Amino acid sequence: MPQHVPSSLRTVPTGTAQPRPATASPPRHIVFLAHRDLGNPAAGGSELLVDRLAEGLTGLGHQVTLLCGGPAGHGAFRDYRVVSAGGQAAHYLRARSAFARQVGDCDLLVEVCNGMPYLAPLWHRGPTLCLVNHVHTDLWRMRLRGPLAPAAHLGRRLEHWALSGAQRGNLLAAVSPSTAHALRSIGVDQGRIRLVPNGVEEPGPRADRSPEPLFLAMGRLVEYKRIDLLLRLWERVRPVTGGRLVIVGDGPEGPRLRQLAGADVEFTGHVSEADKHRLLCEAWLLLHPSAVEGWGLVITEAAARGTPAVGFDVPGVRDSIEDGGTGLLAHGDSSFAAAWCTLALSTHRRALMGKAARERAARYRWAHTVRQFRAVAQEAVRGWAP
Repeated sequence: MPQHVPSSLRTVPTGTAQPRPATASPPRHIVFLAHRDLGNPAAGGSELLVDRLAEGLTGLGHQVTLLCGGPAGHGAFRDYRVVSAGGQAAHYLRARSAFARQVGDCDLLVEVCNGMPYLAPLWHRGPTLCLVNHVHTDLWRMRLRGPLAPAAHLGRRLEHWALSGAQRGNLLAAVSPSTAHALRSIGVDQGRIRLVPNGVEEPGPRADRSPEPLFLAMGRLVEYKRIDLLLRLWERVRPVTGGRLVIVGDGPEGPRLRQLAGADVEFTGHVSEADKHRLLCEAWLLLHPSAVEGWGLVITEAAARGTPAVGFDVPGVRDSIEDGGTGLLAHGDSSFAAAWCTLALSTHRRALMGKAARERAARYRWAHTVRQFRAVAQEAVRGWAP
């Protein structure tokens, strides 16, 4: 593993183990078991992470297969194999049979746990590694309300047991110190947790910053991203700052959010990579009001373009924003609005934070992420006992 450890990773207690030097051959065939592939319309940061890991590992000579739910149509555009295990929900029940039918065997199975588990260690007779973006503890209640509240309770208990019980003896790769902390809080032995933070692409030529105030929010439009809160705060901020609020992305919350939006708000839906890059460069600030993240990948993508961010002091976001350095962390709604106005009105402070953000983002590249993950994968295979 590389010897340099980014400052955000030093917040993990020294008892959290890191991969030991490799002494055995790395796994040849790696299978990722995940909810979606990158071509799914609902794909987000987790799918991008798996795609970058799969592409990077393929480039290093590994054979990689992604077994996922949904149509799984992205494989035609990738060097790794993508196969479907079934529909959006049914594939959780069919994962075992789909693995036996379409994969057969592998040197390492990577279960990507995003709330609902596959319980792979209970049926896979071989090395297993769990990749965790974030623990969904409070999100179960947010997503399943009213008559579905009992299901939220069951889902939460199942997730916690799957991570702390079913995965007992296996390594868990966490994407941030916050995720590592959440795993420890539900009973996962810290000696089994490894940190593999997200990376970003090397940004292309910069586009010019917008001459007028341009504020950007980017991500899937789902409840926990709290874009509805951002729209309410915009009504307080807009008279102070002026400008436009641009919201990039789509999702089930889209229709409701469009009805809530006031003046000078633009919804773009999905955008191309070129337009995404341009908007991240043009924006004065990235606004990220999410209730929780694994890492907050879009924050680092904005930072790579020299764009500071404002977010809440919540898991994941506090890892990707260095408070007072690369952006500001808020502790409440009024604090978020005040931070937004403060940076919008100070060109000098935005420039300093943008420079610091760009320098910090330069430490997070996908090639580094792939190397870290490969070391953890090798350790998982080396430590497995039949």
